Amino acid sequence: MLHIAIAGDHASPALKKKIIETFSSTYHFKDFGTCTEESVDYPDFAHPAAKEVSEGTCDFGILICGSGNGVQMTANKYQKIRCALAWTVEVAALARQHNDANMLALPARFISEELALEMVKTFLATSFEGGRHQRRVDKIAIPKEYKE
Repeated sequence: MLHIAIAGDHASPALKKKIIETFSSTYHFKDFGTCTEESVDYPDFAHPAAKEVSEGTCDFGILICGSGNGVQMTANKYQKIRCALAWTVEVAALARQHNDANMLALPARFISEELALEMVKTFLATSFEGGRHQRRVDKIAIPKEYKE
């Protein structure tokens, strides 16, 4: 059973709960919070989830915030993370197929619950195509000559 890190800010609790309920028979979820709609800082929840995926403790991650941007930006600070912001099923599929994304960011305030569930289902069921895409994915991490 794949292990999925899941986390989000105050825009996420209802959608996060629905994702876990819908897919818990197929995947094991490690929930990093938050479970409240009280205002919180999204990095406090995105960092531990991204760290688990980066270290290989979790196979994939799902991050949720109002726009999806904040959690995606936070997760992508980790060299081994490729977090994709998706707003359609096709974008979620292509993130896996072409970019070998290992985390999915969802914009809770801009998508329906039904669409979110379909994107999660597609993201987790889609394989990386490799081939010509592997060369590009290999170039995503910061090369030594560009490191600060």
